[in-house]
Amino acid sequence: MNDQRIETSRIVDASPSEIFAVLRDPRGHVAVDSSGMLMSAEGGPVSAAGDTFVVHMDRESLGDRPMGRYDVTVHIASYVPDREISWTIVGVMRPPVGHVYGYRLEPVAEADGGGTRVVSWCDWSDIHPQYRDSDLFPVISAASLKATLGILARTVQKS
Repeated sequence: MNDQRIETSRIVDASPSEIFAVLRDPRGHVAVDSSGMLMSAEGGPVSAAGDTFVVHMDRESLGDRPMGRYDVTVHIASYVPDREISWTIVGVMRPPVGHVYGYRLEPVAEADGGGTRVVSWCDWSDIHPQYRDSDLFPVISAASLKATLGILARTVQKS
């Protein structure tokens, strides 16, 4: 981590493909969100960098900015099946901010307990210069990323 990136990880008792199935699905993003901002989503599961979907948001759950309800378009930036997915967001702010969220999946050897190490991150090192000194980041804390990983684990964990 640095002052323009946060990341956290957790070992989840599920295969990379089981986890990736949730992460590539717009409804999966809503289901595992710990911030309470993601209300619903439109679109089917993504399958490549460049794919998009819409998320209906409600910033009131954070209580930090009076943005209310709004929509964002999620643009998939990287897509490596069962390994990595990241995205940028185009929302109400113009020009687009340019921050990136993502997940990296790393299989854990059976000898080490098995499962998948899931790394969740947010990077705002390449945001538009207009927002550089704006005190917008991080929107979501490392604790919130960690909580989302807990919800993800509960969602896909083997019984």
